[in-house]
Amino acid sequence: MVLYTSPFPNSFLSVLHSFSWGLIFPCYWLADKLVASFVPTTYEKRQRADDPCYFHALCIIITTPIYLALLVASLPFALIGFVLWCPLQSTRRPYIYSRLEDKHHANGATLLTEWKAAGNGKSFCFGSANVCLLPDSLARFNNVFNTQARAKEIGRRIRNGASRPQIKIYIDSPTNTSISAASFSSLVSPQGGDNANRTVNAGIKRTTSMEYKGDNTGSNNSEDCREDKGGAGEPNEGEENSCIVRINGEDNGHVSDTEIDTVNGQAHASGPAEPSLEGDAELSKTPNHKQKEGDSGSLDSYSASRESLVKVRVGDGTVDQSTVNNKLLYKASIMKKTSVRKKKHTDETFDHEISAFFPANLDFLCLQEVFDKRAAEKLKEQLHHYFEYIVYDVGIYSCHGCCSFKFVNSGLLFASRYPVMDAAYHCYPNGRGTDSLASKGALFLKVQVGSTPQDQRIVGYISCTHLQAIAGDTTVRCEQLDMLQDWLSEFRKSTSSSSTANPEELVAFDVICGDLNFDNCSSEDKLEQQHSLFTHYKDPCRIGPGEDKPWAIGTLLDPEGLYDEEVCSPDNLQKVLESEEGRKAYLVYPTSKNHSSSQKGRKASLKGNGRRIDYMLYTEEGLYLEWKVEVEEFSFITQLAGLTDHLPVAMRLVVSTGEDDP
Repeated sequence: MVLYTSPFPNSFLSVLHSFSWGLIFPCYWLADKLVASFVPTTYEKRQRADDPCYFHALCIIITTPIYLALLVASLPFALIGFVLWCPLQSTRRPYIYSRLEDKHHANGATLLTEWKAAGNGKSFCFGSANVCLLPDSLARFNNVFNTQARAKEIGRRIRNGASRPQIKIYIDSPTNTSISAASFSSLVSPQGGDNANRTVNAGIKRTTSMEYKGDNTGSNNSEDCREDKGGAGEPNEGEENSCIVRINGEDNGHVSDTEIDTVNGQAHASGPAEPSLEGDAELSKTPNHKQKEGDSGSLDSYSASRESLVKVRVGDGTVDQSTVNNKLLYKASIMKKTSVRKKKHTDETFDHEISAFFPANLDFLCLQEVFDKRAAEKLKEQLHHYFEYIVYDVGIYSCHGCCSFKFVNSGLLFASRYPVMDAAYHCYPNGRGTDSLASKGALFLKVQVGSTPQDQRIVGYISCTHLQAIAGDTTVRCEQLDMLQDWLSEFRKSTSSSSTANPEELVAFDVICGDLNFDNCSSEDKLEQQHSLFTHYKDPCRIGPGEDKPWAIGTLLDPEGLYDEEVCSPDNLQKVLESEEGRKAYLVYPTSKNHSSSQKGRKASLKGNGRRIDYMLYTEEGLYLEWKVEVEEFSFITQLAGLTDHLPVAMRLVVSTGEDDP
């Protein structure tokens, strides 16, 4: 299958499309600005609280006639452009595939090594987020604004979080959990960017394979870390760049200066902080621009995740927390205290957490609601600092391929560190109401993640989708889930080059990501909860229809509280969501017909931890029979606090090959 690198088959059509859109854009921009001026966000209202009450009204009185006059003047040109633009959409391709040619520009792709299906297997990390990059006037109805600046900020936060190095904690004695309380917070991030304080489960040996990608093109700590790895056992494939600090039970558990110097040397070897790509003036347009240096959510933060920098082994004995903190603070001057969050549900087979950052070494990213084309370009440029392969501008326009007119695309965007082999898009034909104006659908991708010594390709399948959003349209969503399964089955058959007798490809994973717009606890969503999709695909957060696991939380934030001081930064939002009272205050909760219409009363009486409408699903069906796929960790992410009304989610899968497994 040929991947489309341009929206049109030839340059003439591309030029004609650019010309037609150039005629339409002034009218579109003016209409967007006009509507936006009448829909203030809560952030803007607070900013204007000290201004005289007549000041904003005076601004609207002055600017509205100007916008209207210019809008009327631009209408004739927009109509001409629209007449040219509509028929061109019949020749438009359903997506644009972008591959970064200059690999030195990408932090994540430069040191990515090919998996050879040997050793203890391989882990793959998937992320999904609804980023609400609508035209500014429409985004304001979700209480977010300045779409262009938010797109840059979202891209920078994602790639800074994903490209940070990572801590791995080893506990030799399960009875010694003193290290979990120590503030192994932060060393210098290679990008000087988003790194947060995270917690670890002290009684668990974590064996995630980590690959650190720095800004520099040097060794990236591989030489420094090689000796330490020898003492920690054989790592999984791809773990060649992780850093290890061993804290033994000797000397009462104190950390030696040599160990601290090793950690700091590795951190500083990764290169200087990345300079800001945009000026402070542009950043000041976003609501979180006033964060102080050191705030984990700010782009200039020098605080790193406790899981992001070193691997620690703890023997019997106690660890002097103040000694560790003082030495790290003295050496790096960037310490930040963390809170302890132990895993309460010890019967769970994988780690789960609320994280202030996207997982280190994020391999695949699925985004929804990237509707604005200019914002998509800005987001793509930022993500290309980490992801080498991106599929964006996915969808159709006009009446091409669907029964109703489509004004915007599907809003789907996919980014990958691994090469994309095939891609296909399908539009849901049954959209209703305002959703019918967008070409919502499903994007299917096949990626190559490695090869065997016998030259068999190792591939994976990823599906990204966004279902009908209007409440009560349960039948529509169920029909879309049916189509999703049928299209995915068809895509796998059409792109498979293997036979059972002579497999040329080995399938490592099959994952579905996206905003499904229903939760697993609402009484109104029972039809979707019982859909056959959940018999073929597993939801790590779900016990069964109508019941989530106790640690799972909602992913839909209450728009009215997005800019409250308690939740306006990733660290603050993380702390709030770790408490039941905080979740009730800032998450949207499942609806129930048996309770009053008062939201506060409904939240207090209903079980659950909020509406979880963003999903990560995986299956064990259709994979290579000799391999086993398991969830290693699942995260709810607060790094995009103040930038969208959804919580991103991430899942790390481990593919065990069965070779040399303990």
